[in-house]
Amino acid sequence: MRLMREVRFSVGPSVGSPITNSWGGWPTASNVQPYLVLRSRVDGEPDPVTGVVCNIAAIDRLVRERTIPLVSRLVHQPRVTGETLIQAVAADLRPHPPAGTQWIDWRLFVTPYLSYGLTRGAFTMIDVSQQFEFSASHRLHCDGLSDEENRSTFGKCNNPNGHGHNYVVEVTLTGEPDPLSGVLLPVDQFEHTVRKHAIEKLDHKHLNHDCPEFAGLNPSVENIVRVVWRMLVDRFAPAVLKRVRVWETPKTFAECEG
Repeated sequence: MRLMREVRFSVGPSVGSPITNSWGGWPTASNVQPYLVLRSRVDGEPDPVTGVVCNIAAIDRLVRERTIPLVSRLVHQPRVTGETLIQAVAADLRPHPPAGTQWIDWRLFVTPYLSYGLTRGAFTMIDVSQQFEFSASHRLHCDGLSDEENRSTFGKCNNPNGHGHNYVVEVTLTGEPDPLSGVLLPVDQFEHTVRKHAIEKLDHKHLNHDCPEFAGLNPSVENIVRVVWRMLVDRFAPAVLKRVRVWETPKTFAECEG
């Protein structure tokens, strides 16, 4: 059984202040401060009586007693990066799993859209994930099906004039950070590559009519993520493309892993 716990916190003068809003984050930001989110996952067998893998308060306590002071010391150092920060957090927590569990991984969100991850047993490898957005219209339609079969299969999504979505694309890279800079791939280079080779080709387009990648290919979210993967694979050296995830709506995404 796997359990994830998310802890939200700000770093700065308010570290050590009383807990006033654990939902919004503690310590609470005083004026303008960095706001971070750490997701930690553990695995273990649920207790036969309580049904819990571990008390989530144990994870909260570890993060509040160890991680928040550590991040507060490191975050303002001149050479700190997201990669070095998640490495430091994971190295500090690794010897202290909650009783009866093992750590699986940690993911640190430095913005709501940019995050750095590290997995137990692979401490030299860092994942970096960033989100992007494009707006596009499409029509779900297969030429090999009759009009009636298309309407039955795709419903309103078979509207002859198409319909639109604000797609969210999450791209995840993996690899070993440069030993001198501590960076896997500069974020601006990461973002430029995704924008140039994927977002600009899809944004404000009718996928069926404007994008040659969908010639003869039904632009389902599954096929969209496959196309985005092909647009981006092998473009991030020395990093490696690990996963592409495309949300068609807040309730639906498809993902492709290498």
